[in-house]
Amino acid sequence: MKNVVFDIGGVLVDWQPHLGYLDVFATEAEALAFLDRTDFKGKNLRGDQGERFADLAQELDDPADRELFASYVSRFARMVVGEVPGTWDVLEDLRAKGVPLHAITNWSAETWPEGHKAHPRLATVFGVTVVSGHEKVLKPDPRIFALLCERAGVAAADCIFIDDSPTNVDGAKAFGMDAIHFTGADALRVALVDRGVL
Repeated sequence: MKNVVFDIGGVLVDWQPHLGYLDVFATEAEALAFLDRTDFKGKNLRGDQGERFADLAQELDDPADRELFASYVSRFARMVVGEVPGTWDVLEDLRAKGVPLHAITNWSAETWPEGHKAHPRLATVFGVTVVSGHEKVLKPDPRIFALLCERAGVAAADCIFIDDSPTNVDGAKAFGMDAIHFTGADALRVALVDRGVL
């Protein structure tokens, strides 16, 4: 039986970091400018690899930006309130058919519990979940795919991996998994039907 392995952010959960700062800035543009000038994207990736956001904040020169960046974890649940349209329905259809479901996510160990607050199903729907921040290794490093296979007791060839990042999809394929580049729930459903799992 094939195992379906989900990415989470951008596939199941709609992550919008600027939403966490709209109580501070008057406009969305100002919140986005804050993220840009603090190199949020780069620092967040380091958070996903295990660094603490309070430590990352100390690299900023501006005291106000430093304090605001350090509050990221406490604001996180506001950033992931939305779901990616339709994907949870696909997941539930897979589950109803008895397809084993797992997950590999680039996600900070600090914010992972906050994500559960917004989406409690994340704590229960997967057999095995590998969180990069806990492991200190990011997709598409082959070690993170190996961890999933080891913990789930499955072979790479028996996995279908789903991710919105082409780089991560390529990494999964290089490791020996089948992989689907996620562009939307409808296309995902078609791809899974073509593979005979839906």
